[in-house]
Amino acid sequence: MNVKTLPIFMTFLVMGVADAMGPLSDAVKTQYELSNVMATLLSFFVFIAFAAFSVPGGLLAARIGMKKLLLLGLGLNAVAMLIPSLIVPGFALLLACIFVLGIGTTFLQVAGNPIMRDVSAEGAYSRNLSFAQGIKGIGSTLATYLVTAVSAIALFSRMGWRGTFPVFFVLMALAFVFVLMNKVNETKPEIPPSIGSSLGLLKEPVFAMAVFGIFLYVGAEVCMARFLFPGLKAMGMAEATAGKFGPALFFLLLTIGRIAGGVVLSKVKPRPAFRVSALMGAAGAGMLMLGNPSLAIAGVILGGLGFANIWPLLFSITVETRPERAGELSGLMCMAISGGALVPLLMGGLVDAGMNAAAFVVPMACFIYLVVLSLKGGAKTA
Repeated sequence: MNVKTLPIFMTFLVMGVADAMGPLSDAVKTQYELSNVMATLLSFFVFIAFAAFSVPGGLLAARIGMKKLLLLGLGLNAVAMLIPSLIVPGFALLLACIFVLGIGTTFLQVAGNPIMRDVSAEGAYSRNLSFAQGIKGIGSTLATYLVTAVSAIALFSRMGWRGTFPVFFVLMALAFVFVLMNKVNETKPEIPPSIGSSLGLLKEPVFAMAVFGIFLYVGAEVCMARFLFPGLKAMGMAEATAGKFGPALFFLLLTIGRIAGGVVLSKVKPRPAFRVSALMGAAGAGMLMLGNPSLAIAGVILGGLGFANIWPLLFSITVETRPERAGELSGLMCMAISGGALVPLLMGGLVDAGMNAAAFVVPMACFIYLVVLSLKGGAKTA
């Protein structure tokens, strides 16, 4: 393994911190006495940043370079984690910090994938990028686990739900230092893309449908992260059991699925793999809708494995359609991560209306679209 790849792998690891905002919402809901919709604003403010800053982030990277954009993203994330570490913020200030975290994570996403090419040995880019996605999954799992486990650590127990923020701050600061010390010979575009040329791709149905698919996929994933724990408790599970088989298990399965996908996809073509993954995700969410605890655990397992490779599969299939526009398509795909802000609001409204397990119809409907995309509407891309 090339030593220059290590700081980039660490950057992918800390990208997973944003995924912890879903599980953290439940603790914040209690602290500030919020409704489910208001508590879901934590995830909303992370992911709405992707809608606003993905394409501009790509343009900024073309001007200042990918490494500097990574440093900017890590710096913003460190500041966002430092403030709640030092004080108990009001809800508005907390949302502002989470929004800054969303901006920083957007920059990490936009710069992380292409800079991996520049630090990888010849012929190792695809392997390293697949491994990086698995590491990001490990980061998501660890961050989600810390949200529930940090209260057992004496040093942070008195901070309550804020106890995870100092840990996240240290990780961001370390990643910043490692990236800063890393010497990278970047490949820069001869003609930087424009906002107009990027958004113009959405006029082509094949790309518009794929970007909307990413929008729904990320929304469905955040729904699972946000509502699995309270959803399983509402089905009658003990809190400890719900914590064990909820978001922590889901993100663990995402990580396992992504690492296994790197092996399986060397033998299986992307298009049929995308169809199978979409069907598994839809089936898993459907099992959660039934409200039976045993079936729900099976649904988490099936859904976690099904969700795992949707992003890399749909992303790579779409880019292969027009590889010369890969940079612009990457910006659009990152912009579609904003689905993580909007889709969970719908599910939160259904939970507040008393639908509980039936509210998992939202992620199931998202995956039904992906099934249709893979079989019919997205035939050219899937």
